[in-house]
Amino acid sequence: MIIIKDDYGRDYEVQDIEAFKSHIKKYHSKNGRGDGSLHEENGYWFKVTYSFYEQIMSL
Repeated sequence: MIIIKDDYGRDYEVQDIEAFKSHIKKYHSKNGRGDGSLHEENGYWFKVTYSFYEQIMSL
């Protein structure tokens, strides 16, 4: 289990980190970098910045 903070500072428990990473890569990145888009999951919001993308991929 991995817990990350959403854009509002709320703790979000990622149930399947590999599926989460795969989704972020496929839909929220360009050329291996976060593209600045918003990802919503179960009412939690994440802006996929370069630093967020790097943080997630390092998990």
